Amino acid sequence: MSDESISDLRKDYQKDSLTRADLLADPIQQFQLWLDVARKAKVLEPTAMNLATSSADGVISSRMVLLKDLDQRGFSFFTNYESRKANDLAEHSRAALCFWWGDLERQVRIEGVIEKVSAAESDHYYSRRPRGSRIGAIASRQSTKLSSHAELEQQVQVVEQQYADGEEIQRPDYWGGYRVLPNSLEFWQGRPSRLHDRFCYQLAEDGQWQITRLSP
Repeated sequence: MSDESISDLRKDYQKDSLTRADLLADPIQQFQLWLDVARKAKVLEPTAMNLATSSADGVISSRMVLLKDLDQRGFSFFTNYESRKANDLAEHSRAALCFWWGDLERQVRIEGVIEKVSAAESDHYYSRRPRGSRIGAIASRQSTKLSSHAELEQQVQVVEQQYADGEEIQRPDYWGGYRVLPNSLEFWQGRPSRLHDRFCYQLAEDGQWQITRLSP
């Protein structure tokens, strides 16, 4: 174990800066721009995002999921509709996302309401997944208790046998997508001495985005 205390760990961010003039008027386009930069920089899992949800009684939980679609409506991901996150979203239809691209010293935070994507959108994405991933989505009852990994493997074998003749694997009703409809997006760029650049896009009542610089 290192003798260095975690309280003494420091990193001085110096790679870039962010000014109001750098920002596009549309936050979705701004996000797409930063995502493209992250992909070109070969950041590990550039579409990985932390999803935070809250149950009806206020218990907050978070986990990493992958962004699978992005358009002017919002940010989409796919999961099991019987999972803990899905239960939270059924009780409290608001969520927060956070992207962290450490190699670029950048973070994006997103808050908004959430909706299920259409069945057609879920079918389209599911049909493009690798065969093993489609089988896994059927076999795994996400967030339920398992006695062992062997039990999960047995469930996978059962599903594989069901489709052994090459039959098309249809999306189960308990699996599909969600879309976060943003009303707030914050772009953060690390700067030296913790004097970071932060800009927040806030959706106004007239449907326009207002941009404000925030203290770090």
